[in-house]
Amino acid sequence: MPHEIKIPAVGESVTSGQIAKWHFADGASVNKGDVLITLETDKVAAEISAEYSGVLRIQKKEGEDVDVGSVVGLIEEGAAAPAPAPAPAPEPKAAKAEAPKAAAKAVKAETPRPAVVEAPKPAPVVATAPSGDRVSRKKMSPLRRKIADQLVNVQHTAAILTTFNECDMSSVMALRSKLQDSFVARHGVILGFMSFFVKAVVDALKAIPQVNVRVEGDEIVSQHFYDIGVAVGTERGLVVPVLRDADQKTFAEIEKDILAYATKAKNGQLQISDLTGGVFTISNGGVYGSMLSTPIINPPQSAILGMHSIMQRPVAVDGQVVIRPMMYLAMSYDHRVVDGKEAVTFLVRVKDCLENPARLLVGA
Repeated sequence: MPHEIKIPAVGESVTSGQIAKWHFADGASVNKGDVLITLETDKVAAEISAEYSGVLRIQKKEGEDVDVGSVVGLIEEGAAAPAPAPAPAPEPKAAKAEAPKAAAKAVKAETPRPAVVEAPKPAPVVATAPSGDRVSRKKMSPLRRKIADQLVNVQHTAAILTTFNECDMSSVMALRSKLQDSFVARHGVILGFMSFFVKAVVDALKAIPQVNVRVEGDEIVSQHFYDIGVAVGTERGLVVPVLRDADQKTFAEIEKDILAYATKAKNGQLQISDLTGGVFTISNGGVYGSMLSTPIINPPQSAILGMHSIMQRPVAVDGQVVIRPMMYLAMSYDHRVVDGKEAVTFLVRVKDCLENPARLLVGA
């Protein structure tokens, strides 16, 4: 009895997806619970498992777009996969060995002296470029299409402006070096830079609440919570999982959350609930070597902070030129709702928190 394999609902706002991978070949035997399909949507990747045991019959191929509820294959319950064809029997060696001998005797009897045989002329070689060497084509994944549409739309709807500053990372680096061993021993995770930036952003949002807003139609919605998105690069594209109530979390809890999200993103296990509801985003292009960039707002948020590479640079300190580990900071914001004064003040506050990390601990 055949059972239909249908695309299930994988999220409230997800209506379609793309078959990224069939985990079994057509005609293979599958068991109930086996993962059959990896489905990519514009938000997450979902796995679809077999609800019955039987033989798989694939109707939609990898790379095809499918709607929620559509049938992509069948499982024939009770059927058996076809047995492999038997290998051909080898030819008798005696017959193969005797044939050349008989032919040689016949030639020797008919031609008593050697015959001159003209070798065939080689066919002319035509130089042709291998097909597919110069270009290749691959259909956009739903996530990549969503990212493309979102980036274009925000450029058309928001008045994006970017303000820059630089930050001396000496104090943060010294504090991390001093506390790293005891931090790892106590919490089981590394004390990274991101937890400092998350805490600094929360501090700045509290000090300049005009940045913690979003636009809905002709209304400005002020937000009184601190769910911070952290951009994570994956093979499928950029995703932004959200750290919930970051103001109430310790440095260790933030680092553990970031590590857990990174693992889920790598394995394609992020859920839609992991990616929604953020009020502000932090993007770290520095891990890829970026020195400076202008990050694009993650709508419906009104601002985003870009981190960059830490570079040893000469700076003036108390009238003396010294070498310090410096990082450029970039804050893009929606000028419709965030004024320049507020944006600059916000970024200076982030800079001050990082250059004086003790204030993050005592709330100064």
